[in-house]
Amino acid sequence: MVLLAIDIGNTNTVLGLFLEDNLINSWRIKTDARQTADELELIYRGLLHGAPEVTGIALCSTVPSVLHEMRDMLERYYHDVPRVIVEPGIKTGVPILTDNPKEVGTDRIVNSLAAFTLYGGPSIVVDFGTSTNLDVVSDKGEFLGGALAPGIEISLDALANRAAQLRKIELVVPRNVIGKNTVEALQSGAIYGFAGQVDGLVDRIVEELGGSVTAVIATGGLASIVLPESETITHHEPNLTLIGLRMVFERNR
Repeated sequence: MVLLAIDIGNTNTVLGLFLEDNLINSWRIKTDARQTADELELIYRGLLHGAPEVTGIALCSTVPSVLHEMRDMLERYYHDVPRVIVEPGIKTGVPILTDNPKEVGTDRIVNSLAAFTLYGGPSIVVDFGTSTNLDVVSDKGEFLGGALAPGIEISLDALANRAAQLRKIELVVPRNVIGKNTVEALQSGAIYGFAGQVDGLVDRIVEELGGSVTAVIATGGLASIVLPESETITHHEPNLTLIGLRMVFERNR
């Protein structure tokens, strides 16, 4: 089985190619809500050139317009390839214990499945993306809910747009917490500030869960920046969503 796993986020789309259980290649491209099915097919054909022939596709998306075009693209160009699109009616094995299960992003459910399968529960997934998501999984593998906060990059973009003397910066760890110039001050506030935000939320979640969790797993494109400064994150799995998509495909094949 050669499975193409596709995680369409608001900012980036991540693709992973699995040979059985092994991730043999992955790509990260920007998400463009204006792209048509034909444009998407050209991009995917270029990325997959020279790769083994895809025999299965698993997909989750938080962008409805892109999902619509992806359905069209898959039907036209990959119609003979078995596919699973994570949506209501698909078996994930994750009970959703929230007020309105239909409003929970499919990527959060996929992450919860992968986290519980790999690390057990109760556990917390911290997904550093367009938003910073903290997803809580029970000791039975149930999705309990979580916390959502503005992501690092959109927070900095908003600050640069609203403050005349501030600008966009490179996200790297500054020399000191006490910044000696505007760039370092912004870097300090972003990296140490978001690490502190995550640690504070994790501590409160752990307290609500009764005092302990098996793992706090970081994932997402910006996880590696905050990870070294966090005191509560215990594991880093950058491909958590892709792994979860593979698991969902296996449950529905």
